[in-house]
Amino acid sequence: MTQIGLIPIYSTRGDAEAFLQYPYLFNRNGEWIGFVTSKREVYSVLGEYVGMLTNDPRIVSKRATSTFKPNLQPPPAPPKVQPPATIPLPPMMPELGPSLIDVLMDAPERLHTVDTGENMQDMD
Repeated sequence: MTQIGLIPIYSTRGDAEAFLQYPYLFNRNGEWIGFVTSKREVYSVLGEYVGMLTNDPRIVSKRATSTFKPNLQPPPAPPKVQPPATIPLPPMMPELGPSLIDVLMDAPERLHTVDTGENMQDMD
C-alpha cells in the first residue's frame, strides 16, 4: 500500500533518493533517516544538523561551515513507509554553487537509519 503524502526528494542527478512525509524523511526502502523542521532545516535521526531542504526539492549543505547548529531532540520514530512504485520526473534543477554540496549524493552517510551510522555501538 502506497503512503499518501510522500514527497520525493531528488539528488542533483535526478534520482529520488529520499521521501518526505512531514516532518519525517525516509530512504528508498521506507526506513526513517531524518526529519525536517518548519524552517526547512534537515536533521538526522540522532538530531544532528545535516542541511537545508530546497524548493527543488534537494537537501543541500554548506561545503565548509564555521558555525554548527545545536542538536535537536528527534521526534518519536515513525513506522516504516512503503515508497511509491512510480515517482514523478524530477524538475529541472539549477547547478549548485561551489559552496554547497548535495547531501544525498556527496554525503549520504549523514542521513542513516536508527540502527546504522558511525556513532552506533559495536556488537560484541
